[in-house]
Amino acid sequence: MVSLSSIPTYDMQQRSDRDDFYIRDKSARPALTTPHRHEYFQIQINLGGDTVQHIGGAVRPFPRNTLAFILPHRLHVIPHPEDGNFMLINFSQDFLLQHLHCDSLDLEDVPMEEAPELAPFRFQEYLDFRFDDEQFARLQGLLQTMRDLDRTRQLGTGMMLRGCLLQLIGHVCDLYQDQLMALSTGKAHKRGRRDALGRVMDYIRQHLDNPAISLKDAAAAAFLSPNYLTHLLRKETGSSFSELVLERRMRLARSHLSNSTQPISHIAQACGFADEAYFSRRFRQVNGMPPGQFRRQVREGSQC
Repeated sequence: MVSLSSIPTYDMQQRSDRDDFYIRDKSARPALTTPHRHEYFQIQINLGGDTVQHIGGAVRPFPRNTLAFILPHRLHVIPHPEDGNFMLINFSQDFLLQHLHCDSLDLEDVPMEEAPELAPFRFQEYLDFRFDDEQFARLQGLLQTMRDLDRTRQLGTGMMLRGCLLQLIGHVCDLYQDQLMALSTGKAHKRGRRDALGRVMDYIRQHLDNPAISLKDAAAAAFLSPNYLTHLLRKETGSSFSELVLERRMRLARSHLSNSTQPISHIAQACGFADEAYFSRRFRQVNGMPPGQFRRQVREGSQC
């Protein structure tokens, strides 16, 4: 079983023949069968063999004639059956969005009107982009054109490939425009971020007594990359992961000191500190007094 805290992140050079755009079927190289992330965009197309897709925190059906749109840094795995068939497209942010200059971690905050190309990627966890046979046949024509172009690169090939890619995304946006617009209006991406933060906070609460609690493990529990979680916490809370953990440990410590007679060494362990002296030093830094004095003041105040 793969450890969630050791999930790999791939760049284009590791999983593609070129740095800008790459299209292949399952015969070109072995598929990744364990959860992973990558720094580039990906579209997966199921040509046959029903399965499921695990993208971010969502698990959705992935039957034949369905497309999956995967943002950079998004944890995912699609376990294709042995007798199934699929195609995938990898491409860089600069290839798709030449007009847009922002950190890939901020893509979900880009307004729909500024980059409509992002719509299927932003709302993949809420929709199944499935096509009937006639619609899918048109998409397969575009896929074959892209494969033919990619085999023999020339001066104008990149522009033609980008045009085909935009047509493919455009077909999806046209077919699912009502659902995509409703999700955008309802700010579904912000709900997704709140859900992710909720998973992080749950993880912190459940593991607060563990001195080895880490950003890496919390990110894995929330189906995020450590970089994205750091970015998200700063944006949504203004704090780092270590600052949040310390804040909650101090809150728990004050509660124990105020409402129990446990020895300070036991309270230190319950709050995730293996060393009582280090706990006392951190408590004093945050609260302006050592834990014993804090307890005495609380008791004296309650007797007044």
